[in-house]
Amino acid sequence: MRLSMVVEWSKGSPFRYAWKEGRLSLVAVDQPAPVNYGLIPGLINPADGEEVDAVYLGPALPPGTQVEGEVVGMVWLADGDHKLLLGTEEGKPGPGEVQELLAWFHPGRNPRLLGPQEAWDWVSALLRG
Repeated sequence: MRLSMVVEWSKGSPFRYAWKEGRLSLVAVDQPAPVNYGLIPGLINPADGEEVDAVYLGPALPPGTQVEGEVVGMVWLADGDHKLLLGTEEGKPGPGEVQELLAWFHPGRNPRLLGPQEAWDWVSALLRG
């Protein structure tokens, strides 16, 4: 299954933007992102009441890019603020990429990588409300 996301923070960039009402606003200058990071418009995560966070695996994409990809997994976090992983069917994360991505999150959030079926089960539960 495929989903579409908006990139807010480009892979390798320290400039973090927020997508609100169809526009980008610079919100922080931080450590460079190890992935393209953003959100799934219109899909709300009840853990924080915000749109579901997503990661696009692959080369850097400019902020504001809308990209569609296969759901290839999910970063599960103890606080419920899970991150969907999108990419090409062949674009499943490699072991080094997984370690770098999981290390990006505070260890207290207990990040774990889940597969595509577990990710879709979670999305399906959100859609059912």
